[in-house]
Amino acid sequence: MTNSPEPSGFLPERSGSRAAWHWQLLDAAGADISDDVATPGPPPRFAAQGDAETWVGEVWRELVEAGVDAVTLLEGDRHVYGPMSLHA
Repeated sequence: MTNSPEPSGFLPERSGSRAAWHWQLLDAAGADISDDVATPGPPPRFAAQGDAETWVGEVWRELVEAGVDAVTLLEGDRHVYGPMSLHA
C-alpha cells in the first residue's frame, strides 16, 4: 500500500490551513469594515468555531469602540450565523 500525497477527503487535514473560521465586521449600515478595523488580540482567523467565538466574546467592547456594530461568523466562504449585534 502506498500513501497518496493528497490527503483523503475524510481526514481533518483536508481543510487546508485549518484557519477557516473568521468574523466579518460590520458597521451600523451593514457594510463590511473588516479590512478597516485594527482588531485587538490574535489575528482574526481561527482553526475552530469555538476559538472564534471565544475571541469575539473577549474583545467585543474594543470592537464597538473601533466602530464595529455587528459581526457575522464565516467558515471560509460559508455563512454560519449573523449578523449579530454587539450592542445590548
